[in-house]
Amino acid sequence: MNIEKIGPKKGTSLRKNGSKSLAITIGGGILYDIIMIIGSTISQKITKSDLHVPSDEYYMIINNSNLSDLEIFYDQDISKHEIIYDPYKFENIEKTALLAKFFIEQYDIPKNYTIILPKWYSFKFSYPDYNLIFIKPGLGISFQVHKNRNEIWEILEGEPIIIAGNNVYYEVEKGIKFEIPINTIHSVINPSIKNFVLLKETWTGKFDEKDITRIFNPNNFKEV
Repeated sequence: MNIEKIGPKKGTSLRKNGSKSLAITIGGGILYDIIMIIGSTISQKITKSDLHVPSDEYYMIINNSNLSDLEIFYDQDISKHEIIYDPYKFENIEKTALLAKFFIEQYDIPKNYTIILPKWYSFKFSYPDYNLIFIKPGLGISFQVHKNRNEIWEILEGEPIIIAGNNVYYEVEKGIKFEIPINTIHSVINPSIKNFVLLKETWTGKFDEKDITRIFNPNNFKEV
């Protein structure tokens, strides 16, 4: 049996199970403070400690508690399971904000943007009624919710993993749109090793950069 320990506000990698069903037992912590991805479903408020992942399905566990560790017991060796997304792969590298010049030179960026928001893992060009958001290869944005706006995402480049509400979508193709209601958990993960993901974000309601609650924040982004 394999054991994995997860500290407060930390998560496992997103993995793909092998050819047989995987049994998971969760110990320590508080069950309703766990976020679990199994296949195409993301669940909060977990009510049982024994979980099963079917063969060839994806899985990830997030400890949403501020206080206690989780111990995760797997009934088989998971070391050969494919890692789709490791939220801490770049944790110990020097983090430098991405530059607008790179995207302007590489992509057809409309010139009438009003604000830019550079981060080390993403870059945003803001316009009066939409945003263009780039996600760096191998990274993702935080799992988050908004209180004052609904969002609509359209994928323009890449094949991201999209979390929208209770659903997880893999290998999303260009042109696909997602509606994300107020108070709905959502995220974008870019599993590519070389290509940026680009999405167009529009909204209804009131847009405010500070209207964000980060449920899972592996990039340790802090508002200033």
